[in-house]
Amino acid sequence: MDHYLEIRLLPDPEFVPSVLMNALFAKLHRALAELKSNAIGLSFPDMRQESPAIGNRLRLHGKSDDLQRLMALNWLMGMRDHITLTEPSPVPENVGHRTVRRVQAKSNPERLRRRLMKRKGITEEEARRAIPDSAAKQLKLPFVTIKSQSTGQGFRLFIDHKTIQSESIAGEFSCYGLSPTATVPWF
Repeated sequence: MDHYLEIRLLPDPEFVPSVLMNALFAKLHRALAELKSNAIGLSFPDMRQESPAIGNRLRLHGKSDDLQRLMALNWLMGMRDHITLTEPSPVPENVGHRTVRRVQAKSNPERLRRRLMKRKGITEEEARRAIPDSAAKQLKLPFVTIKSQSTGQGFRLFIDHKTIQSESIAGEFSCYGLSPTATVPWF
């Protein structure tokens, strides 16, 4: 991860920043899936953990060749009027590192009940007593809203920036550009 490029949303009177970031993230996800790349990570430099807002910047991290291959896909078609984009640049020296990962909430009591019934062989009534509607867990993390390619359902993809550390950790990234363990440069 020796290079990065940055995409910044431009102010737009017709769209709130979250709508534009959702569209940008969905396009990035499709491009990373098409590229079959596990070498490009991302971060949101303006994100605040205590707010659901993801910010107006998306930073892509990787080797220069990997970033160039991604940008050759022309995946930003339709977004160019809404963004500014930097060229891949070397990561500054003496930066921190941080894991940017997806967090999934166990927020659907109905789904949890069905799973419990299947695993334990219990009745729906027993499952309802074991998992009341109040058991829904709400995350207070920033998120992007995207649509599942397989089901067509929209869902929130919650994103957590872990603590900044001094050493980088190598690893693979998902087609969302996220990893449970690998780090990206943080500056």
